[in-house]
Amino acid sequence: MQEIIIDGSDVEFFTTPKAYKQQLLLLIESARQRIFITALYLQDDDAGREILHALYQAKANFPKLEINIFVDANRAQRGLIGEKASLGNRALYMQLAQDYPQTINIYGVAVKRKEVFGVLHLKGMVFDDTLFYTGASINDIYLHQGERYRLDRYCTINSKSLTDSFCHYLVETFIDSELAPLLNQDFKPDAQQQKKNLIALKLQLKKSHYVVPPQASLNQSKSLENKVFITPLVGFGRRKNELNQATRDLIQKANKNIIIFTPYFNLPHSLARDVVKALKRGVKTTIIVGDKTANDFFIAKEENFSTIGIVPYVYEMLLQRFVKRYQNFIDKGLLNVHLWKDNDNSFHLKGVRVDDRYHLITGSNLNPRAWALDLENGLLIDDVGKSLLQSTNNELVGILANTTKVTNYLEIESVADYPEKPQKLLKKIRAVQIDRVLKRFL
Repeated sequence: MQEIIIDGSDVEFFTTPKAYKQQLLLLIESARQRIFITALYLQDDDAGREILHALYQAKANFPKLEINIFVDANRAQRGLIGEKASLGNRALYMQLAQDYPQTINIYGVAVKRKEVFGVLHLKGMVFDDTLFYTGASINDIYLHQGERYRLDRYCTINSKSLTDSFCHYLVETFIDSELAPLLNQDFKPDAQQQKKNLIALKLQLKKSHYVVPPQASLNQSKSLENKVFITPLVGFGRRKNELNQATRDLIQKANKNIIIFTPYFNLPHSLARDVVKALKRGVKTTIIVGDKTANDFFIAKEENFSTIGIVPYVYEMLLQRFVKRYQNFIDKGLLNVHLWKDNDNSFHLKGVRVDDRYHLITGSNLNPRAWALDLENGLLIDDVGKSLLQSTNNELVGILANTTKVTNYLEIESVADYPEKPQKLLKKIRAVQIDRVLKRFL
């Protein structure tokens, strides 16, 4: 895996969803050559429409500007969970394609036959030579368009080598291969062609990776002050997944401290083992996870409860088991678990920080689904001189401000504490041992 060398001053972190929106609009307006946006979805709501209109306006202002958007095909062609069948976000894409004389390309990437079995979870937006990396998608709540928000991580990196690498991957994997049809045109491949595309794309994804041009000798460059070394990573499937392996390597080589951000607590078994081994080595480990009420599937009113609403309770059940099992490390001050909650807002942060030097910026949820089913990517940052420490510490302080530290597993609700409907459903799931299968898809 080849590293990209940049100055620490070329990396900037943002800490709020409103700053995310502001920066996104600013980058769209300032782009002159290319815009490549990759996200799980670009929603048909106020924020999504505002971003799309801004993209069309940018194209009108600069006709030679290349604009390519990549979203999950299955997600883009359905309504929200609980809504009636519809064209989903694709209806907006097609309408705008008719309304504007300019052309932008919106590609639908189908990683698996159905969304439940895997989605396009690549992240990263390219604006000329700037990469804007975030785990967030584009809709009202991610951009804090109304009263509620969903918190994520946001980072801009100025690097032609890095942006070229991201664009090359997207062009080669999805555009040149013709395996990701346009969603904003009438033509749609028939079922047989979609099946062929899916088979071909899965084969291609298993061997795909980011291509980075050679740079100066890394051994010599590593000694330079204020330099940051970035390795772009992609991962798909259980085997030979370089993103998963890089995550494990980080935990395994930790000497002093580890910080793990995950919105949904369900660590893959191999990663959980690595974390426990690190604790046994005396590595101080902090896990920052969303409270069940900060989960996007949480249903506050029991009368509105539906099956999908069980998801946050399953995650909390797994967290309580973990804390109970390793309570001794909490008592020793080695394991710190923080639950994030801010009114009815939600938590979507992901990533790993090790020894205040290594940072994994990723969209991966660090769970079995991400590690085996979804197409994921990330940036492994080696901050040799710790030039990013101040900005990442500022980010961390802001995140921790809305957390509660768990000192004992009894502070986390158990099944007996839950409302009647989720309690009954959980007991039924556990009785037929579906929970073991369910954890693979969460």
